[in-house]
Amino acid sequence: MEDKKPDQTTEEYVTFHITARDGRDVEMAIVDEFQYKKKTYVVSAVVEGDSLSGQGQYIYRYHMTGDDFQVEEIRNHIEYEEVVRAYMEMEE
Repeated sequence: MEDKKPDQTTEEYVTFHITARDGRDVEMAIVDEFQYKKKTYVVSAVVEGDSLSGQGQYIYRYHMTGDDFQVEEIRNHIEYEEVVRAYMEMEE
């Protein structure tokens, strides 16, 4: 997936942290949000300093609870591929 706004600073995005597979804490910025099959997903990019990484984007399931939100990794490979395909079709 290509980046939508790689030149934007992170001040313009909502950010969250994930734990990478190697145990590192990684800051992510939400660059897009969409609905698919009655679920909400977010597209995010890694934050590098005050800007977004140009190395790709990631999709997570997104849950809003009051004023707080939670992102969840999509562990099912089939679901992930289906969601990525749906998002790419929306962007065409």
